[in-house]
Amino acid sequence: MPEGDTIFRAARTLQRALAGATVTRFESMFPALNRVDADRPLAGRTVETVTALGKHMLMAFSGDLILRTHMRMHGSWHLYRPGERWQRPARDMRIVVETGRFVAVGFNVPVAEFLTARELARHGQLGTLGPDLLAADFDHATAAKRFRAHNADTVADALLNQRILAGIGNVFKSEILFVARLHPHRTVGTLSDDELTQLIVEARRQLQANVLDHAQTLSPAVGRRTTRSLDPAAKLWVYGRAGKPCRRCGALVHGEKSGADARNTYWCPRCQPALT
Repeated sequence: MPEGDTIFRAARTLQRALAGATVTRFESMFPALNRVDADRPLAGRTVETVTALGKHMLMAFSGDLILRTHMRMHGSWHLYRPGERWQRPARDMRIVVETGRFVAVGFNVPVAEFLTARELARHGQLGTLGPDLLAADFDHATAAKRFRAHNADTVADALLNQRILAGIGNVFKSEILFVARLHPHRTVGTLSDDELTQLIVEARRQLQANVLDHAQTLSPAVGRRTTRSLDPAAKLWVYGRAGKPCRRCGALVHGEKSGADARNTYWCPRCQPALT
């Protein structure tokens, strides 16, 4: 699943390519989008901004129209030059926004809607999001308060709760907990204030490190690393490494599926001891 770093990088790349340009063609496989386009054509509008909000992408056009997309498990945005061959089959296309210089194609995008600025401000799902870890004005105090409202939840589940923090997905969940040395089964209520602060700081640090300006890509997880190792085979600490030696201590990494969606969680039992 694309996580906050993927959406942030994709939005930044699309912003650089499309902002200020005039839309020459819009195409969609969503009837609701096409109805809006028929009544208020996209062609002729200017792309004003492309921004990320947690795992949501917002593409704003002149004339008070905003395209919200969410990638869920398999969606992605690609950027091409006009006439360039797509890297994905046309049957996977869901949205096309074309300008004179670039063609932005949303493949397998499961969620898309047009909103006005007023509708965006009153949007039910967006309005409940916790602080965006990649926002310039990220508020640590608000994040901590939201965690404390879920003291009965495990820290693994809390990190995935977008109403607490916006932007974390399954990979970062396991990696953040490893670096913070917290067992995924611990409940939020067992964390000291210092442990909670460290968890939030580490979550923000990891996502920020993976959106550095050299990583200009729309591809999910390309170049994502949490270990700081230059070895391409050692990008992650524990994610996907069940049964393999911990990169830090050598103990065998554990893995399990948990939660309502049976999400994979990985941890080192020695580096992340359970409470006794």
